[in-house]
Amino acid sequence: MDFFSDHKKLFSSALAFFLFLTLVICILPALNNQKVYKPLPGSKALTEEESHGKEIYIREGCVGCHTQQVRNVDMDQVFGGRPSLAIDYARNRRLNLFQNTATLMGTERTGPDLINIGSRQPSKEWQYSHLFNPRSVVPESVMPSYQWMFLIKDELQTGDVEVNVPDKFKIGIKGKIVPSKDAQDLVAYLLSLKQTELPKSIPTREFLYKVEKKADGNSQGDNLPDGTTLFTTNCASCHQANGEGLPGAFPALKGSPVVLGNDLELYVTIIMKGYDPRPEYATMPAVGTNAGFSPAEVAALINHERTSWGNTGKKVTADEVKVIMDKIK
Repeated sequence: MDFFSDHKKLFSSALAFFLFLTLVICILPALNNQKVYKPLPGSKALTEEESHGKEIYIREGCVGCHTQQVRNVDMDQVFGGRPSLAIDYARNRRLNLFQNTATLMGTERTGPDLINIGSRQPSKEWQYSHLFNPRSVVPESVMPSYQWMFLIKDELQTGDVEVNVPDKFKIGIKGKIVPSKDAQDLVAYLLSLKQTELPKSIPTREFLYKVEKKADGNSQGDNLPDGTTLFTTNCASCHQANGEGLPGAFPALKGSPVVLGNDLELYVTIIMKGYDPRPEYATMPAVGTNAGFSPAEVAALINHERTSWGNTGKKVTADEVKVIMDKIK
């Protein structure tokens, strides 16, 4: 009974018990996780610029409106090719001695998920325009403008990148719009966000979805994916929902000779490998390859573009597209 009357023994024992529990419950499991929890083989560590861009992402509170996690539900297929796994976040580390690992998975989707934005929208030109004024590329966007991350210069200097935005978003601005170092690093970080392909030893979780059936038991439509959703997710941010593009930045698909023409091989090649023949427009990245489009998805996208905004082009089949995709690999 003397033990409970001696405050020194009592508090010393409580402290020792607390430290023991901390060791067993927190420290040892953390050390074990650090030992066995390795990044995916194909993942890449952030460069110095990308790491600084991550700090800017945190500083500007981007996590308040964006997530970095693809759930295994059908609606999340527009954000990534597969549901996210814990191993996707294995490279997350403490920011510094005084700041713990930043939790960037997020809980709000006021804006789209960004875990695969580097593949979905790999155009630097688009990212800079979007950062300067989101309405310049996505008219319905509610994201604030980050114009303070850009410089206005009378003349471009060596290494400068000019941001081309429509004139109505440059009212009161005289000179060239150039991204600052912070803007360049933030965009570098965003472009680094790409889902890593899983090794064969790791099974991929399936997306949970419903297949709507007709009365005769067949799936609705022509057995192709939803071309409207594919366009909205992968193309509308540049070419716009109305297909009219942005003058001086992204070409129109409405009335486009490529969209309505008979050269299907050119059309498929542009989607899968990108396009850069016209200096008056930004370079189009390899959207189809980056997003991992299947022949059925490419066919659905082409059919949507050929039958929207007044276009009256001929529809194609997945088999026709597959022949071309196999040829241009």
